[in-house]
Parts: sequence; structure tokens; C-alpha cells
Amino acid sequence: MKTTILIHCPDQSGIISAVTGFIHAKGGNIIYLDQHVAKQANVFFMRLESDFDDNTLNLEGFKNEFTTSLATPYQMQWSLHLDDVLPRMAIFVSKYNHCLYDLLSRYHSGELKAEIPFILSNHTDLAYIAEQFDIPFYHIPVTKTTKDEVEDRQLELLKEHNVDFMVLARYMQIVGSRLIDAYPNKIINIHHSFLPAFAGAKPYHAAFERGVKIIGATSHYVTDELDAGPIIEQDVTAVSHTHTIQDFLAKGRDLEKIVLSRAVKLHVKRKTMVYNNKTVIFS
Repeated sequence: MKTTILIHCPDQSGIISAVTGFIHAKGGNIIYLDQHVAKQANVFFMRLESDFDDNTLNLEGFKNEFTTSLATPYQMQWSLHLDDVLPRMAIFVSKYNHCLYDLLSRYHSGELKAEIPFILSNHTDLAYIAEQFDIPFYHIPVTKTTKDEVEDRQLELLKEHNVDFMVLARYMQIVGSRLIDAYPNKIINIHHSFLPAFAGAKPYHAAFERGVKIIGATSHYVTDELDAGPIIEQDVTAVSHTHTIQDFLAKGRDLEKIVLSRAVKLHVKRKTMVYNNKTVIFS
């Protein structure tokens, strides 16, 4: 049995020794360990992978004893994840298909280790893609007067399908606060990196008119503050006067799907930790 443990707590001496000693005492073989100290905040972060003999590890007993002997004394926030339990990822989309196709291709090839119980959209344009990959598709249109009902239905579906996290693969609607509260640091979004300089419906057109020399994409966790959540992944590419608006759009689409897939893989592999609206990303 392979497990991943994520820990953050006030920094103090002896944490690594205490945790690794506990794992060893329980018959675990540590195969990966990474840690970071945010000195200004005095917070310790650690990610640890271990192998256990399936016949010797009592999971509930392990959790209870870890809490009593380590988590409580060291004031830890911690979680344990089994590598053979795949996280369940719902995908929200609107009309753009590039991010959706990229995620589903990686999922279909086995590169993205997750389960996709459904795809949800406020339009029907991409239903055919869900059908191609044999994934249930839910159409929930959104209007100014139905946002509360839409959020009720979304929460109902997420609970019904035991969804662990969501990916907004160019979902062009603001996610409601009840979803954000129910899935803190579990909703991943993607957008261009022009904000706040070129906000609005056509940012690439505005950037083209301004003569920018780089364009970029940012993937982040969703918070109540629009497009200001903890950043998971970013990338940029160069552009010049020789590029057209269509070149800008094509390069932007490529960046968006690459950056989003990287962020999703980091989340799926339990390599992200959030603290004070920032992320610690383990290698």
C-alpha cells in the first residue's frame, strides 16, 4: 500500500525525525520526502510518500495514533491519501473545447490519474465531446434569475457523484460562493495572464493593439475574489510585431491547455499545498 501524507504546522525542531520515526515504527518504507519552511510565516510544510505491507497497516488505527502522538502535539494540519484511490474530477466547460480535449486526451491515455464522473456545461455545444469519451454530460443553463437554482443543482450533482475536485476548463461563468465554500482549494481555473491590464471579452485583441511582447496563462484555485486565488502554475511565450491576432489566440489556447493540465496533474499527485492564498508546489 502506497500512501502520501501532506503536513503543515508551526515550524519547530524535531518534526521530520518524529514523522519518519513514526512511519518506520509502523513498518513503512519512505520512498520520497520533501519539505519547505516559510520562514517569514514560520510554517513548516512536508510531503512524504511511503510504502506499507498491505497485511500490516491498520489504516484507521494509523490515523488515530498519528493524530494523538504527532498531529496534536505539533499542531499539524495533515491529510493521508492512498495512491490506489483515484481522485474524482468534475469538468465544467462552456463553448471553448481546447482545454477539455486536452484533459480528456491525457485522461484517456492514462497520463492523468483521475476519474471523471461527469462534464457540466451551461451550453450544449460540447456535448458531442463527452459522448466521444463516453462520459456523462449535464447541461445546466445559467441566467441572471436562475443562479441560485443552478448552484443547488451543481452541488447536488457533485455530492451525488462523490466529486473530490473540479476543473473549470474555460467555464465562462462565475462560480457561486456556496461551491467555493464546499470545495476550498479544490476548484481549479485557467485564464490568460493579462489581468488586470487587459480585462474584458477580448483580451488578446487588446494586447495585440498594445503591442505586447509576451502572453501568458495562469492556473489557480478559485476563491471568492475573482481570478485572485492561490496560483498553481503559470507560463509565457514570446510574441512580436510579426504575429497576427489569430496567432495571439492560437498561442494563448496552447498555453491555456498546457498550464491547466500541469496544474491538474500537480493537484492529482497531491503536490500542492495552500497557505495564506499562496501555494507550496512540491517537485
